[in-house]
Amino acid sequence: MSYIGRSDKLKNYVSASVLSADMLELGREIKKLEDNGIDMLHFDVMDGIFVNNITFGLPVLQQVRKVTDITLDVHLMIADPLKYVQRFAESGADIICFHIESDSDTLETIKTIRSCGVRAALAIKPATSAESVFEYLPYLDMVLVMTVEPGFGGQSFIPETLDKIRAIRQKITELGLNVNVEVDGGINGTTSAAVREAGANVLVSGSYLFAADNMAEAAKALKEDMSC
Repeated sequence: MSYIGRSDKLKNYVSASVLSADMLELGREIKKLEDNGIDMLHFDVMDGIFVNNITFGLPVLQQVRKVTDITLDVHLMIADPLKYVQRFAESGADIICFHIESDSDTLETIKTIRSCGVRAALAIKPATSAESVFEYLPYLDMVLVMTVEPGFGGQSFIPETLDKIRAIRQKITELGLNVNVEVDGGINGTTSAAVREAGANVLVSGSYLFAADNMAEAAKALKEDMSC
């Protein structure tokens, strides 16, 4: 089982959002990701309470884990993530990300994730301040900055989130930590350069990857400057 590790400082990664995959051909879609240099599968879990949408949960994650060793980047957009941390860890999650805006105690949830042997990540919505995550940085493997409102795919990138990415990356550097900064929402070959410049190094992308004629080239464009 592969992990995104703390030793991989500022290496760029691509996490493909399963929301954009053909769910009737999910095994084939995952194989395509593996064959085209995708680092992670971003697995969005929505409960219809924390966000106004419902997706999939533990049974689907369990089946995905059976067919791949790709890093499973599980994003819990649910009201009470602490209640489900252990079950998602047991179902194959490599990274569990939850929202600071959720009802669960933030530090307790982080500690529970780590006690399960899983990487811990904390997500913030576009309206939540960068400063809200600062006190938790020493306990985290990753911070996810939502660059659209969570709940639905296909939204346009919010440029104002770039300042938040910069602030979080600057604080990570000041503290001498090796914490990944992930972005999710409207990430494509154009917006990827801006978020990388701001300090993000884990880029979640959905339709841009799955609709690409050449997924490997699309993933490469997310990771590096293709203008030269």
